[in-house]
Amino acid sequence: MRISKIVEEALKAHKPVVALESTIISHGMPYPRNVETALAVEKAVWENGAVPATIGIIDGEPVIGMNEQEIEEFGKRKGICKVSYRDFPIVLANKLWGATTVSATIILAEKAGIEVFVTGGIGGVHRGAEKTFDISRDLKELGLHEITVVSAGAKAILDIPKTLEVLETEGVTVLSYKEKNFASFYSRDSGYPVDAVFETPLEAARIIKAKRDFGLKGGILISNPPDEKYALPSSYIEKIIAEALKEAEEKQIHGKEVTPFLLKRVAELSGGKSLDTNIDLVIDNARLGAKIAVALSEL
Repeated sequence: MRISKIVEEALKAHKPVVALESTIISHGMPYPRNVETALAVEKAVWENGAVPATIGIIDGEPVIGMNEQEIEEFGKRKGICKVSYRDFPIVLANKLWGATTVSATIILAEKAGIEVFVTGGIGGVHRGAEKTFDISRDLKELGLHEITVVSAGAKAILDIPKTLEVLETEGVTVLSYKEKNFASFYSRDSGYPVDAVFETPLEAARIIKAKRDFGLKGGILISNPPDEKYALPSSYIEKIIAEALKEAEEKQIHGKEVTPFLLKRVAELSGGKSLDTNIDLVIDNARLGAKIAVALSEL
């Protein structure tokens, strides 16, 4: 595992570091917006007092803190593997390039000693999972590792109440920033409550520290609702998701291909509005994640 010099120095000095995934670059949006977004997210982390560590796998080597040239290559390069827990042995052994999902980034971030990880939205229980058993590995890794994930909730294409049930089973503490209900990715309110609400980054940092100090295993999930300026109405986005889900079923798209297909179709059917919201919310998550990392390092 290669850790960039700036990230390594920050970790040794106990300075705040924020982990960032690479799937959003290679599988989340088209070039060059993917690279522009990745760099904007890193900038937001820097501006709020923390060190960004974008994580990916290059020629079979996990990299903690990719440089700008490597991020650019991730944005342009075709055929980069989408890496979850199960894919690590194949990608590492065959010296492939791999974009880390939430679950893979959680694993590598913890190995590097990074507590706070920022993403757009986590994976979860897919709609119709009672028939397909399609449940993201993200939930299992959140339950296993000492990590705090800042997101805009779970991706809106998922079954939110079932996702929250699995998180509860896995022992994941779910917090929300200033709102009583779990965020719904493109929309602010899923209608389902969280375990606790915090008003400041310091409050969140205290909860994280309490869990670690008491020796409780597992992660914390922070829901950061998208700003009202760019959030999309639930009724509007639900119609689009329903159409995209129908298309996925007709085309018999399954497994790891479901999420990228649905996100792409939602972006197309919304005329790009969902993509704009996705970019805005992940940058906003980076700001909050950096502030929490700073507060935690001060504690």
